[in-house]
Amino acid sequence: MSRSIRIGTRGSRLAVIQTGKVRSALESRFPELQFEVEIIKTRGDKILDSPLSKIGGKGLFIREIEEALIRGRIDLAVHSLKDLPTSLPEELAVGGVLPRDDPRDAFVSRDGLKLADLGEGASIGTSSLRRRAQLLKINPHLQVVDIRGNIDTRLGKIRDGYCDALVLAACGLQRSGSGDRITEYLDPEIMLPAVCQGIIGIEIRRQDERTAELAAGISDQLTFSAAVAERAFLHILEGGCQIPVGCLGTIRGGECTVKGLVADPDGNRVIRRALRGKASTIQRLAAELADIILESGGAEVLESIRNST
Repeated sequence: MSRSIRIGTRGSRLAVIQTGKVRSALESRFPELQFEVEIIKTRGDKILDSPLSKIGGKGLFIREIEEALIRGRIDLAVHSLKDLPTSLPEELAVGGVLPRDDPRDAFVSRDGLKLADLGEGASIGTSSLRRRAQLLKINPHLQVVDIRGNIDTRLGKIRDGYCDALVLAACGLQRSGSGDRITEYLDPEIMLPAVCQGIIGIEIRRQDERTAELAAGISDQLTFSAAVAERAFLHILEGGCQIPVGCLGTIRGGECTVKGLVADPDGNRVIRRALRGKASTIQRLAAELADIILESGGAEVLESIRNST
């Protein structure tokens, strides 16, 4: 095995921090190897003035990285797994994941007000249709405004008066050292997170045995099982940034729970269900849950969204 392994990542501060966590885990597990980080600029990093749902979704953040992986320019790629589409190029696969960090969404407000305290017309910034739908379900009088950019840019929007509050992934704030800005952690019963939120994933070439060994060597099995299940749920729904979809799989003490939802962007219809069972069945339960949601009105919601776009 070559002694130098190249790890590809986006260049944002958060992406570099996440890649550092993977690199540290690899160096600890495989001290005989050297690991180098290569920054790759993606289209999603360059287009900051349009909502993700209108310019192609989160796949814009990974295409150039996947091309570098396929061509052998890098050996491993590190992603926030929620950004990785469920349909990957046939040459690639998810080889492993780090233990899941906090999957919840976090609420950040200018005046320390909690979500329930916001008055009519208060503005909340988010680029996520999933968050938008659930916020408007909670309070249809809120003004949800689109916001993009890195964490510091988004936090600055509150200071500049662009919005009264933000909803961001708690793990991103924590990893970037901005956890003290969190006003309130949103319980998944209120705000179901995105598929694989809080999970750092390692993408590899499918036939590359040496990198498969590295990724598997630092992978957390319980997190991996939950990730596979949540991605199966999303794949059945054919969801993405253009569709408000949430899912969270948890495994504790040999038992598992899978919660999922589909909603219209304005929160008028939110189809939410949950299943429980043995931990070993989590992937099957996730697929069953997707079918149940579709049969419970989710298919109509998705069809309406697709027709409108």
